[in-house]
Parts: sequence; C-alpha cells; structure tokens
Amino acid sequence: MRSRGTTPHAPRRRAVAALAALVMGASLAIALPGQASAAARVDNPYVGATAYVNPDWSARAAAEPGGDVIADEPSFVWMDRIAAIGGTPGARSLRAHLDTAVSQGADLFQVVIYNLPGRDCAALASNGELGPTELGRYKSDYIDPIAAILGDPAYASLRIVTLIEPDSLPNLVTNAGGTAGSTPECATMKANGNYEKGIGYALHTLGALPNVYNYVDAAHHGWLGWDSNFVPAAEQFKKAATVEGASVADVHGFIVNTANYSALKEPHFKVTDSVNGATVRQSSWVDWNYYVDELTFAQALRTELVRQGFASGIGMLIDTARNGWGGPSRPTGPGPTTSVDAYVDGSRTDRRIHAGNWCNQSGAGVGERPTTAPEPGIDAYVWAKPPGESDGSSKPVDNDEGKGFDRMCDPTYTGNGRNGFNLTGALPDSPVAGHWFSSQFQELLRNANPPLDGGNGGEQDTQAPTAPTALRATAKSSSSVTLAWTASTDNRAVAGYDILRGGAVVGSTASTTFTDTGLSASTAYSYTVRAKDAAGNVSEASAALPVTTEAGGSTGTGALKMQYRNTDSSPTDNQIRMSLQVVNTGTTAVDLSTVTARYWFTPEAGASTFSTSCDWAVLGCGNVTHGVRAASAPAPGASHYLEAGFGSGTLAAGASTGEIQLRVNKSDWSSFQEADDYSRATNTAFADAPRIGVYVGSTLAWGTAP
Repeated sequence: MRSRGTTPHAPRRRAVAALAALVMGASLAIALPGQASAAARVDNPYVGATAYVNPDWSARAAAEPGGDVIADEPSFVWMDRIAAIGGTPGARSLRAHLDTAVSQGADLFQVVIYNLPGRDCAALASNGELGPTELGRYKSDYIDPIAAILGDPAYASLRIVTLIEPDSLPNLVTNAGGTAGSTPECATMKANGNYEKGIGYALHTLGALPNVYNYVDAAHHGWLGWDSNFVPAAEQFKKAATVEGASVADVHGFIVNTANYSALKEPHFKVTDSVNGATVRQSSWVDWNYYVDELTFAQALRTELVRQGFASGIGMLIDTARNGWGGPSRPTGPGPTTSVDAYVDGSRTDRRIHAGNWCNQSGAGVGERPTTAPEPGIDAYVWAKPPGESDGSSKPVDNDEGKGFDRMCDPTYTGNGRNGFNLTGALPDSPVAGHWFSSQFQELLRNANPPLDGGNGGEQDTQAPTAPTALRATAKSSSSVTLAWTASTDNRAVAGYDILRGGAVVGSTASTTFTDTGLSASTAYSYTVRAKDAAGNVSEASAALPVTTEAGGSTGTGALKMQYRNTDSSPTDNQIRMSLQVVNTGTTAVDLSTVTARYWFTPEAGASTFSTSCDWAVLGCGNVTHGVRAASAPAPGASHYLEAGFGSGTLAAGASTGEIQLRVNKSDWSSFQEADDYSRATNTAFADAPRIGVYVGSTLAWGTAP
C-alpha cells in the first residue's frame, strides 16, 4: 500500500542543544500569522515529513552515557495536565514546542492529548488531575486552549499528529465490570460516559483544524487480542467517534502499544503453531489470545475498524520506543518442543514475566526507530513514550500532578488478576510517571533491537543473580510435575529462570512456577533451577529436588462416552461454560439415574464456593443435576470438578442424551484461568472428550481420570 522508508530528520544534535537554552523564554523564530497556509490533508502525514525533535527530551538523552546515539530521534510531546499547556519546570509550553518545531524546519509535530476526567481508571500511576465528573473543565480548560494554539496560522505549515487519550476506551471494554481487572473507577466512567464524551469532543474540536491528524489510542494485543475484547473494542471506538459532534471522518487512524512493551514481531513462533498436539494459543504466555505481536494485531484491528464504518484509508501507528527486547537473552531460534509452554517461553522475544505487566519493565530495549510506512496499513512506527520517561514510581511519592502509586510499579509486588498473580518485572527505584529515569534509559540502550550504532550503550552488567531457593513440588501426576521456588534477586533485575531435569534444560520461564509434562508414571526425577538476568548472567543452580511421579491414572472401559464442545471462547473470564452430551455405545439401555460426569478444573484465586447452572438441555434442565466438588486427590489442572447427573430416565443403545448447556461461576464472580484445566478443550463442535470422566455408579466407564 505504501513504500518503506525512515522518518526523515536532518542531523541536528548541536542545533537541538543550542535551542534548549534559547526557547524556554520568548520564542525567537515565530512564524507570523498568515505566514503559511494549511495544505489539504494527505493520506499519510509521515510521508515526506521532517518530524520535530523535542529539545527537552533530547538534552536529557544526550547527557546519558551513550544516549547521543538516539538523541536526535523524533518523539511525541505529552500534554498530561492543564499546566503542561503553559509549560512546567524543565518542559516548555505547547506554543514554545511549536515555535521550536518551526525553527527546526520540521513540518510534522506529534502531541499526546492525555487528561480525561477520571483518567486511567485502572492504573493509579497514571491517574490525572480531573475528577470523573469534570467533563466541562476538560473541554474549556484543556481541549479548547490546545485547539486555539494548534489553530494559530503560525503553525499552519505543520502536519500535527494528535494521539488521543491513551488507556481510556479499552478500560471500558475490559475493566469496567465482571473481570479480574475491573475497578469501581472504570465502572463509574463507563456509567457516566465521560470518556466517550471527552474523546468525542477532542476529535470534533481538533479534527476541525485542517492540518491536524487525529489518531485514537487502541491499547495492544495483550489487552484486546481475545475475541471477547477485539470486536467490542472496535465498537467502543466507533461509539466514541460519533458523540459530542464527532464523526468517523475526524479519525485519521489509530495507534497501538502506546507506552507499552509488546513485541513488534515474534520471529520464532506463530499463533498457528502446535507442539505435541497443543496449539500455541494454549500456552500460559499466549493464554488463548489470537495475536502474539503488535504488527499482526494492528493490521487485523485496522480491518475490523473499517468493517465498523471507519474510512478505508485509515492508517495505524505502532509505538516502538521500548519494545526492542534485545540483549543477550534474546532468543535466536524456536524454543524446545518438550511442551507448548517450553516452546513459547523459549521462542518469544518479549521477555516480560506476563503480558499484563506494563510498568518500567526489566530487560526491555529500544525498538525500531521511527519509520514511515514500514508495512501495509501502518502509517509509521513512532516513539509515543520517549525512552527514559518513567511509567510510575516504585514507591509512594508525593506530587502535585495527580499521579498515584500503583503496585504494578513495585518490583516486589506479586501481582493481581490482571497479570496472573505474577511478579511485576518492574525496575526498582523509579520516579513518578513522566519523570526522567536514568537507569531505565541505560537498560533500554543496552537491550536495543535493532542494535544501536555508536554510543557507549551504558555500563556493562557482569553480576549474576542469586540462586533460587526453596525449590519444591506443588503438584504432580503420572505424567507431570509442577515446581515452585522463591525468587532470586539481582543488582538490576531477574529476567527469567531455566529449569533443569537431570542436569538438562527442559524449559524456561519468567515466573517462579513451572510445569514439566510428558513424564513417565512412577518414575524418579531430579530438578534444579537457575536464574538469569537481561545481560546473560546466570546464577548458581538451586539445591536439587527429587520427585517421583504418581502411578498412572485410571481409564474407563465401559459402554458410554462423553462428547463436549467449548461454548466459552475466553479462558480468563468469570465463568466456565460448556455443552455436553452422553452417548451410549453399547447394545443395552442404561439407567441414567446411575450416570454422572466429571469435568475437572482449578478455580485459582478467589472464592472457594461455586454456583452452577443448566441453561438448556434436550432432556430438560429439570432432569439434570449439577454441582462442584473438591477432588479427593488434586492433580495439575484438576483440584475440583463439576459433576453433572440425571434425575431419571433411560438412555437407549446407540442413543445420545442430546445437548446439555452448563456453566460454573465462583460465588464472588472472580475470574478463572481455564487454559491449564484438565478437562478443557477448544473444539466448538461436539467431539469425543477423553478428559471428562463418565461414571456408572462409582465405576469409571469413560475417560481418563487425572
């Protein structure tokens, strides 16, 4: 669709340094009103444009060891509070930025519009100054003054790209009720509609300026890549773009991965790969997502947005400032095929502990440099979040910017439902969001991918992590062992762990648990674990742990079988849903009152009591019994089971009960993590289900018990 090329900007490091000293006061090279007239909007504002380099950021980057190698890169200017419009200590005003852009000879200016009422209802680190109901102030004191400045004829020659309100509309889809990530604040914003109204007003007001190109924030694949979120998000974007006078014509495109770390491309595995019969989507890392990187997500989302009614010519931006994931820990090829988790964890370039981790991530690197039209449908790779600016403080810090302390920025925090209760992977000693974070900047330089040319690249890390301790088996079966250990520490941060069986590496993980599968029954094994950091330093091995697997589980041999289809495409919502039917494969009728079926699962965190429902059954829900019981001998993926039975009736030879639609929820409606449940499968048409047991009385007639 468009040719590949790099966003052009002439070498001007010395000029930028000089301007940093000159422009904070009166503007010295202001274009006079009427000096230039706005040209008609172009298809891609980045094509043929020289982008503005922010001297405030550039000076800080150039002052860091090795930072001069990226100090000339263009990035977005953040208007994250009303005071930022007029300038704050160490950062020039919006008008001064625009004057400097004109002085630089730039013809493209990038700015983040970021101050909605009740801003970022799901992350305290990026909370804003306006309360949930202050929509009027957002319009009059924030958007209107910005529009007045951008509309000054002095800047008519600039193509102005606006990034509209990160982390807002996606929260209404995923965090406004009924999920592990939900917050009362997000529920409030969904109910009052002020995110939608604020964005609609911004789109309409700024979109009226002929040289402004609005790009709406659209989260990232690790947020919206599931089918339960993907289309609803596109519908939400359409809704916001058609209120407060806005129309889809006010949206030039969308941006993904804003201020995040999701890999641009995963070169060593695809979402369609399978390992030993298990799809990559079943891995703990992918977690049934339909995308594994930002490029495929952005291109697919663009198609869906056009289907929703946005213009066929909309373009996508991808923030690549901090998603390089380079350094010595970057995989050079596919991971081991011992299990789907080992394969994905060994293949993925994104080395986060969990894709839900977002704050000052350890091991991250500078990504692709700003590039124009790199792929079909992609207007540009951009640096929306300038490298070196903190995502949030690792400890509570008093400030006058309305920014709170979020535990996801604390490296000692063991997480919540949004990140699977894993460590946060955050760097220690971080400042308030938006403030300069030198150690993060140095790590981004060290781990840059593609590698940076020239520069010092920061001080080399040669210190290995401490050895993991307290290695233990938390569960085992005839064919698997689940291990856990106490986290190691490092002078910078631990990037992950290698798990060794009999001295050979059988997998890697970024968390402090691992399940080794494909083992033999009644067999003794010996395990150790080693920690590693982003610089490739490896710890001493933990103390060895001997483990003997269980004897083989029982397998039914009767004349019944179970068929199952998955009616719940999201494995991380707050219900387990399925359709079952029992088939009589024998030659004689079976008394259904003696038949029960067991669907084994694990509830993870949350309530330990359950509710079950029959939504529909060919035999009638009144003839179907159902409830949850704790397994007498818990196994991986099988600490509990849904037991379904029948009040009465006879199942003739060769006959089926017909479909029975069942569901389970915890009494507190907290979320499940079904991906590792023993009985779960992904087929959406009825198929034989050997991991769902069918019992006649107490005898297993079908399936293999865990």
